Amino acid sequence: MKFSEHWLRTLVDPPIDSDSLAHALTMAGLEVEERAKAAPAFSGVVAARVLSVERHPNADRLTVCRVDTGSGDPLSIVCGAPNVAAGMVVPCALAGASLPAGQDIRKTTMRGAESQGMLCSAGELGISDDSAGLLVLDSNIPIGTDVRQALDLDDVVFTFKLTPNRADCLSVLGLAREISAITASPLRYSPPPTIVATSKSARGVRVEDPQACPRFCGRVISDIDATATAPLWMKQR
Repeated sequence: MKFSEHWLRTLVDPPIDSDSLAHALTMAGLEVEERAKAAPAFSGVVAARVLSVERHPNADRLTVCRVDTGSGDPLSIVCGAPNVAAGMVVPCALAGASLPAGQDIRKTTMRGAESQGMLCSAGELGISDDSAGLLVLDSNIPIGTDVRQALDLDDVVFTFKLTPNRADCLSVLGLAREISAITASPLRYSPPPTIVATSKSARGVRVEDPQACPRFCGRVISDIDATATAPLWMKQR
C-alpha cells in the first residue's frame, strides 16, 4: 500500500521526521518497504495560461502559442502537443529551467519561429508516463505559481507491507489512528456530514441465501456528471 506523507500529516502530525516515522511504523508491524519523492527534481516550471494558438508557418505539426506566465509580457512558445488550446493552464518551463531528463531549457528558434520556453507534459516532468499531450492544470491555480508547489510535488510517498490482520490500516485514516496511538499525537479528524437521501428511486434485490446474508443494504446514487473535473486536492492524493 502507498500513502502520501503530506496527506497523512493533515490528519496526524507527530513531531518526527520522515525517517523516524518510517521506523515507528515498522516497529508497529507496518513494515515500510520504500520511501520515494512524489516527483523527480526539476526547477523553473510555472503554471501558465495559453492565450492564443496559431499554426506554425513552416511546420504542419507545430503551433506557435502566446503564453502568460504571470510576469512581464506574454511569451512566444513553439509547441507540438496535439491538445494545446487557448485558455488552458499548463506547466511552462521557462528559459533556464532544468527538467528531470537532464534537459536545460533555453530560448531558441524552431523552424524559423522564436520559442522562449517549453510547455510540458506529465511525462516530461517525470510525474507519470503520459507524454501524449500537455498536462492540463486546474484553472484555479494562480498563473506564475511554481508547479512543484501547485501540485505538492515535494511530498514523500511511503510504500509498506500490510499483513492480513491489519485491515484497519487499509486507509490513510486508519494509518493516522495507528500513528496517533504509537506517537501519542492528537488525531485531527472530523467525520463528514451525514447526507440525507433525497431520491425515492428503488431497486429490487433478491437475497438467495438469507442465512449467509441476513441483511443487505444499498443506496442509489444518481445525477453523476462523469465529465466533471476532480478538485485539485483530490488529484494530488
